[in-house]
Amino acid sequence: MLVRQYATWWLKTLFIAYLVALAFVVFLPAREASTVTGFVGVIAGWLSVLGIPQEAAGIGVEFMANIVMFVPFGVFVRLLKPTLWKWWPLALLAAASSGTIEVVQLLIPGRVTAWSDIVANTLGALAGLVVAKKLASTIR
Repeated sequence: MLVRQYATWWLKTLFIAYLVALAFVVFLPAREASTVTGFVGVIAGWLSVLGIPQEAAGIGVEFMANIVMFVPFGVFVRLLKPTLWKWWPLALLAAASSGTIEVVQLLIPGRVTAWSDIVANTLGALAGLVVAKKLASTIR
C-alpha cells in the first residue's frame, strides 16, 4: 500500500509539473512564446524543401504539436483516476481545459485562438488515454 501511495504522490507531482510547463507554453505573450514554439517554423521550413508549401506545413506541424502537447494530459488523468475507462469524460475534460486556454489566450497580446487547437488537444488527451491503458495492462 505504501508503494501505491508513493507512486500516486509522484504521479501528482509530475502532473503538476506538466501543468506548469503547459501554462508556460500556452500563456506566454506571442513574442516570448515564439522562443518556445519556434520549432514549428523550423520544421515547416524543412518540409517546404520537400515541396510542401510552408504555410500548409506550418498548420500541420502546429496541429500535430498540439496533439503531442496534450498526450501527457490524457496519461496523467487516466493514471490518477483509474475509474476513468470511457473516452468521453476525458474528451469533455480535455475540450473544456483547452477551451479555457483559448479563452485566456484572447487576453494575451499577440496570441491567436483557434477551434483546431481544441480539436487537436482533445485528440492528444484521447491518445494519452490509449497510452495509459496500454501501460496499465503491461504493468499488470
